[in-house]
Amino acid sequence: MSNEFNAGTSRALSFTVRDFVAIGFRHKRLLVLSFLGIFLGVLMSALFLPARYRAETKLLVKRERLDPVVSPEQNAPMMFKDTVSEEDLNSEVELIESDDVLRKVVVECGLNRKRSLFGWQDENTRTAKAVRRMKSDLVVDPIRKTNIISVVYESENPQQAAQVLETLSRVYVQKHLEVHHPSGQVKFFEQETEQYKKALTDAEQKLQDFSDQLGGVAPAQMRDLTLQKLAEFNATLETTRAEIKGTNNRIADLDRQHGSTPSRLTTQMKKGDNPQVLEQLKATLMSLELKRTELLTKYQPTYPLVQEVDKQITDTRAALAKEEGTPVSEETTDQNPTYQWINSELAKAKADLSGLQARETATQAIVDVYATKARQLDEKGIMQQDLLRTEKANEENYLLYLKKSEEARISDAMDATRMLNVAVAQAPVVPALPSRSPWIFCLVGLLMASVASVGLVLAVDYLDQSFRTPSEVMAELGIPVLAAVPHRYVERNGTNGNVTAHESVDDVLHVITN
Repeated sequence: MSNEFNAGTSRALSFTVRDFVAIGFRHKRLLVLSFLGIFLGVLMSALFLPARYRAETKLLVKRERLDPVVSPEQNAPMMFKDTVSEEDLNSEVELIESDDVLRKVVVECGLNRKRSLFGWQDENTRTAKAVRRMKSDLVVDPIRKTNIISVVYESENPQQAAQVLETLSRVYVQKHLEVHHPSGQVKFFEQETEQYKKALTDAEQKLQDFSDQLGGVAPAQMRDLTLQKLAEFNATLETTRAEIKGTNNRIADLDRQHGSTPSRLTTQMKKGDNPQVLEQLKATLMSLELKRTELLTKYQPTYPLVQEVDKQITDTRAALAKEEGTPVSEETTDQNPTYQWINSELAKAKADLSGLQARETATQAIVDVYATKARQLDEKGIMQQDLLRTEKANEENYLLYLKKSEEARISDAMDATRMLNVAVAQAPVVPALPSRSPWIFCLVGLLMASVASVGLVLAVDYLDQSFRTPSEVMAELGIPVLAAVPHRYVERNGTNGNVTAHESVDDVLHVITN
């Protein structure tokens, strides 16, 4: 019994489509009234609300024009981009939606002339409110995977919608010019060009006056020549000093040689025997030997006469040997040529020393003169180089700003001819049809009325605390329902007095339980 009760309870608690439809029948009057009220309200709103017209324009962002970067360099780099990035498109969108652009459009199109409920509002307040309304009616959206920006505007007046977009395109292009190409560049570069031209003329005049003071002589070249001559004279001075030192050493050496060299030299020296004495001694010796020989023929060697002759022979031989051992010498002297050469070289060296000392003094004076002149020319050369640098710098700046002025003039000419990186790809046209179709209003009203009425009926049924089905009784009391008696109610027909009986299967009046 318990299992059967649980099975019956689970079947009773299940919510079916019939139960859902039954809710609609229970509250059919509320359902019909709410549906008709909402649907008719939407239709009435569509009938009484003014028609809205939507105008559209499309702007193309491109990268065809390249402008040089304003820089102090002679050849400015070019900002080249071959593609338009998402950041570029978003930047242009922000320019379109900027307050100053919208404010100009509002003022030019007269959108701020609409009278408000409060007549005391000033023009600035009306303009601010018109800008806010325009922002709500304006849709600016970049088209995906393209370089095109779509601009849509809705208005009650079709001509005004097209006029607003046309004015917006023109004001946006002007704003694009002001942001990407600031005005006043040509005037600025022309002023700078004129200023540096005047500075160049003054520098050239100062350089000419300086050159006239020097007599047309280039101080740098004259300084180089003077330094070259100064180097030559310095070399000559050092050579002269070296020669003076060498001459002093030579004089000292010659003085030493002069003291050690004799004035005369022995030119001839002869040594020989005395022939007359030798001949006389030889003759005496021979006569004595003959006399001894003669005496030996008569006497013995021991004979005194013979011994006396022997003694004489010995003496004679000794005298002859002595004479032969001591020859007679002869010497011839003359003046020493080395001594004379030393004297002459010494005198010449002293004379050369005087000449070298005089040349050293003269060369030193010339070196001092050239050194002073070189310093003066160097100072003048520095002054001239400073003037030349000033002239060159002014000339470079003049040419730079002249070129920049021409570039700015070209840029302004391109701006005047609207050669820009933005263009109107699709011009706005006056819309002929309203943006909202009546059939769309009918469909929207039908959907809104259906959803709202069903929701209202479900809410009312949920808030009703009475029992309507056996399943609710079983769910609330926890006991099985044996039988349900339909509730009958009588409705009188007011026209003919007839009575009509209605049965409600779901409304439980009596519950028979176990």
